[in-house]
Amino acid sequence: MRVDPFAREDLDCSDFLGGRVRLWQPKTGYRAGIDPVLLAASIPARPGQSVLELGCGAGPALCCLGVRVPGLGLAGVDVQDAYANLAKDNLRENRLDGDIWTSDLTELPADLRQLSFDHVMANPPYFHENRRRSAADAGREAGRAGAVPLEDWVGVASRRLKPQGFATFIQRVERLPELLAAMRMSLGSLELMPLFPREGRGPRLILARGRKGGRADFRFHSGLVLHRGKAHEGDHEHYSDAINAILREGEFLTFL
Repeated sequence: MRVDPFAREDLDCSDFLGGRVRLWQPKTGYRAGIDPVLLAASIPARPGQSVLELGCGAGPALCCLGVRVPGLGLAGVDVQDAYANLAKDNLRENRLDGDIWTSDLTELPADLRQLSFDHVMANPPYFHENRRRSAADAGREAGRAGAVPLEDWVGVASRRLKPQGFATFIQRVERLPELLAAMRMSLGSLELMPLFPREGRGPRLILARGRKGGRADFRFHSGLVLHRGKAHEGDHEHYSDAINAILREGEFLTFL
């Protein structure tokens, strides 16, 4: 768990969305990959709506969504104080307004519990605590593995939603049964979209969306392929055209 603030010399700045977003991240520690960018791209938010991210880290998803859809009310919460403060800095860096809290997911501060949102998004830790080799960096470990069950992540998301609001999660496919079981308890109109690493391979990640009070039938979407070709060759990127458009040009990720 990282509490002490990051010194500027311990950070570097990365470009997202083709340079439209600049994000300060620790040189060693938890660093954003493409997952929060894809999560943000999948949120069907409109100007004037409000969005809460649970486990916002340094704020990559909030920044990408805020730049993509101007006029949103942005909010985030993270258990690690150092990353929550970094998220505040990154919102300012990208000329975005938002509120960030440092808090355990299951004990949100009273002022946050009084708020409700049109959208809640989350990229919960992919691994169960003590079921994998731990990362040496405490901040990175907290971002990748955690003791809080997915049921609690979904329950908190549902309680913070307005009626008919949407909750969207990105998660490893191995935890899909756990995630869907949790979503069925408090959300309706469930939708699932697999993300395939390459053509001919099974999905490793999934996007799952539910609606508070939703009554539509479950929908399983066709999904997206992340990389071109059968294998990674060389050091340059091999993202598919659809993924490149999301990562570099700020296109939306539509559930199809």
